[in-house]
Amino acid sequence: MAVKIRLARHGAKKRAFYRIVVADIECKRDGRNLETVGTYNPVAEPAEVKLENERIQYWMEQGATPTDTVKSLLKREGFFANL
Repeated sequence: MAVKIRLARHGAKKRAFYRIVVADIECKRDGRNLETVGTYNPVAEPAEVKLENERIQYWMEQGATPTDTVKSLLKREGFFANL
């Protein structure tokens, strides 16, 4: 089972809110996920990112790969500096 760390869109039209989730690559974007490991709110000024660093670390050790967007959010929050 290949696993990705990706964004799942929530919120109203033009008021996007994303959850950072761990999901099987065969599941739909907003479909079933294994675990929610953070949130991203691009509407807020400045954009808000909340992460559960321990869980993200765990899933990456298990072989989960972040998407390009999630990887840029993690870099911006300094996640890779802690490794």
